[in-house]
Amino acid sequence: MTLELIVIGKTDSKEVAALVELYARRVNFYCKFAVTTLPNVRNTKSLTVKQQRTAEGEAILRQLTDGDFVTLLDEHGTEYRSVEFALWLQKRMNSGVKRLVMVIGGPYGFSEEVYARADAKLSLSRMTFSHQIVRAIFAEQIYRAFTILNNEPYHHE
Repeated sequence: MTLELIVIGKTDSKEVAALVELYARRVNFYCKFAVTTLPNVRNTKSLTVKQQRTAEGEAILRQLTDGDFVTLLDEHGTEYRSVEFALWLQKRMNSGVKRLVMVIGGPYGFSEEVYARADAKLSLSRMTFSHQIVRAIFAEQIYRAFTILNNEPYHHE
């Protein structure tokens, strides 16, 4: 299985980018993992929130293929503890999915078209995180899930 994380816009923080890169390298030990950064929508000051979501949504949808299992990181998604998320990930891998695509949207969330295409929604917390920092947090959780599934000592419970 290939695991891909799609994000909108480059991060402004070298530290956040370094953390994402660190965990991406670690996850690649377990499966093929890629982070795809889509460009920010231009001229957002002249766009409504809905127009910005639509433009970002079109860019996201262009990255997807028919067989992808698409999961959105969304505040209204299902919350899992780390062990539960690991089991969720294992279930996706066992299902024969060739490409699991996780998507972190822009600051205003997703368009209706992206929601309609999604197969699942996950929430990391009821708290709000910037769409930049959530990249590092989620990359770490993906790595943690693989260490849990492989009975490695990274996760303590």
